[in-house]
Amino acid sequence: MKNKFLFSILVLLVLFIVNIFWSTGFFRTIENKFQGEILKKINLKGAEDITINKIDSFAIISSTLRKSFPKTEQETGGLYFLDLKNNNYDLINLTTNFKKPFAPHGISIFKKDSINIVAAINHTLNGEFIEIFELIGNKLIHKKTLEHDLIYSPNDIVLLDENRFYFTNDHKYKTGIKRLAEDYLGLAISNVIYFDGMNFIEVANKIIYANGINFDPKRNLVFVASVRGFLVKVYKKNKDNSLTFIENIYCNTGVDNIEFDSEYNLWIGAHPSLLHFDFYAKGNKKISPSEIIKINYIEKGNYLIKQIYIEKGNTMSGSTVAAPIGNLIFTGNVMDKHFLILQNEN
Repeated sequence: MKNKFLFSILVLLVLFIVNIFWSTGFFRTIENKFQGEILKKINLKGAEDITINKIDSFAIISSTLRKSFPKTEQETGGLYFLDLKNNNYDLINLTTNFKKPFAPHGISIFKKDSINIVAAINHTLNGEFIEIFELIGNKLIHKKTLEHDLIYSPNDIVLLDENRFYFTNDHKYKTGIKRLAEDYLGLAISNVIYFDGMNFIEVANKIIYANGINFDPKRNLVFVASVRGFLVKVYKKNKDNSLTFIENIYCNTGVDNIEFDSEYNLWIGAHPSLLHFDFYAKGNKKISPSEIIKINYIEKGNYLIKQIYIEKGNTMSGSTVAAPIGNLIFTGNVMDKHFLILQNEN
């Protein structure tokens, strides 16, 4: 009887471990695929988020010199300006005069008149913050730092206007066994927070590792990437800015940041195998695969997912974002030494 019980426990343990590997894409076969070419490699380490102002034709890149993941010391980084009106692609560091510790993560832009408001998640050893800037031309002016108990594990942010925004907390716990349980068991305990200019309010929860977030004003929809769940979660934005869940889109990959093209199709940088990325981020593997998908979302239950790019990580490891403009795709990563400008044939 005792032997049968121990055998049952062993079988359950093996199934549990296999499920972790399966659900994180470990067994997925990666074959290089892209109908286009690499236009340019730009040397900038840890270009984790990229967002494009299509009206004024420029990109902002969030870059942090990540040495380990999770961090064990204060990381440093900056926001960079890339003029897209010419093909020189010369980077301008916008935050050389920003004196406080700055390790930017998710970013967002909102244009008001001739000024662009820029919001950036800032991870420091002294706390988690949201920094608000004004961009005039290619000069960035810091306006304020936001700090609150609900900003505890921020990942990405999307501005609704110069005062209001949503952001994601990707974890509930920072360290220890509870953090491991979140990552490996896929616990649905992360959330989305709304800021109305004065107050912080939780508007969505029970998300497995909430990551990228973006707002489609055309259809009044908020999209949230659940990287550990391999899902894009779709919400309706209500008049009071609360969110009503509509559906999950299963993407078969670890979706990260979400950007839009001019028709509000979703473009997402992704991790095909989360365990390979975990090994890579901890220094146990030299490369990690990269993937880009495009989602044409029409309505509930009616959408098309297209794989745009996938490769084993030799060209660029750990893709996190794919920002399109015309037939160009600006794709960044967590901690590689460069990011890519792709030219898509389609």
